[in-house]
Amino acid sequence: MPSRNQRPRFIDPFQPAHIRRLVKDFGSPLLIVDCERVRVQYKKLRKALPGVDLHYALKPMPHPAVVTTILGEGGFLDLATTGEVHLVQRLGADPKRCIHTHPIKRDQDIRNAVNFGVRTFVADNPDEVRKFARYTDNTELLLRVSFRSPGAVCDLSRKFGCDPEDLLSLARLAAEIGVEVRGLSYHVGSQAGDSAKHVEALNACVKLMATARREKLGAFDTLDIGGGFPIDYAQPVTDIIRFCEPIREALGKLPKRVRVIAEPGRFIVGPSTIGVASVMGRAKREGHWWYYLDDGLYGSYSGQLYDHARYPVEPLRDSSERLPSVLAGPTCDSIDVIAENLMLPELKAGDLIVGRAMGAYTWASASEFNFFPKATVVAVNTKPGDEGSVTPL
Repeated sequence: MPSRNQRPRFIDPFQPAHIRRLVKDFGSPLLIVDCERVRVQYKKLRKALPGVDLHYALKPMPHPAVVTTILGEGGFLDLATTGEVHLVQRLGADPKRCIHTHPIKRDQDIRNAVNFGVRTFVADNPDEVRKFARYTDNTELLLRVSFRSPGAVCDLSRKFGCDPEDLLSLARLAAEIGVEVRGLSYHVGSQAGDSAKHVEALNACVKLMATARREKLGAFDTLDIGGGFPIDYAQPVTDIIRFCEPIREALGKLPKRVRVIAEPGRFIVGPSTIGVASVMGRAKREGHWWYYLDDGLYGSYSGQLYDHARYPVEPLRDSSERLPSVLAGPTCDSIDVIAENLMLPELKAGDLIVGRAMGAYTWASASEFNFFPKATVVAVNTKPGDEGSVTPL
């Protein structure tokens, strides 16, 4: 049996035997991050969006092993908070490969990022642009534009971004106070069924950038097309190559001088991670078996509340007989129910339940409510020198 620091490399941790081995080694609940799958997802998106610089957004899974894996692939980073700045600084990331995209920041957040060496920031309103008046020597802005996307599971333009008709006045303000505007940014939301809104936003930004350049309001040679590229959960989604085909076509019409960047998070890390929970106990209620797990909605399944995701779940125990079942979390709260109306084999204490596609907005948003500890994160298939095989955070 390998020690905690000497696990076998390049295994498939999604296979039952390896899952059981890791649970025996590290306990339960567990989140297993497969860094090889992180690499595969990164390469898939790079193929789907050739020529686009991919900045991994730390928000959905800010784990050191994921960050170092992305850097090892030659990727870039998208930061949004001082905590994320400190994490990548500790990991030795090059600040020139980082952008800071939170549209609303405290001065200390700007200062901490600038002191690290980050130069590119995002703003979406006059007050935010004015915050950079004292940093004109070492910062540049991407102005974020809002494109509402009712079809997306998470419509981020509801909370951030200026209206397209307000963009030029915002750029004029930046020019008046000496803040350099590098280009535009948008994010049309997450888990959209198709890329139509991406293309609409891209084409609108191209026109806005051309108008701003004619007015000599900045370089306007960078376009951040955001993230939100969909992944399979309980329902399959369009293959990423086909999903991005209209985006590639629209990008092909851009002037060659325009650098295009993106902020993928979920697509890279979501499918790369599984959650493993153990049955703590069981009870039969109204003809259904209730299985109480050591992870739930307040833990790794928090994304079902915050991210509107439904994770595919399955037991490692198999049986031809299936019974109506409920999976519940460990806390004393009645809403802590993961899934109902499942047909499962009869389970016992100690049996394992596996959740798929659990890399994004799970551990990152989990709590220790009721004093149940968060899942341990174990990264496998790391490369020599990578940090974070067991979560240090």
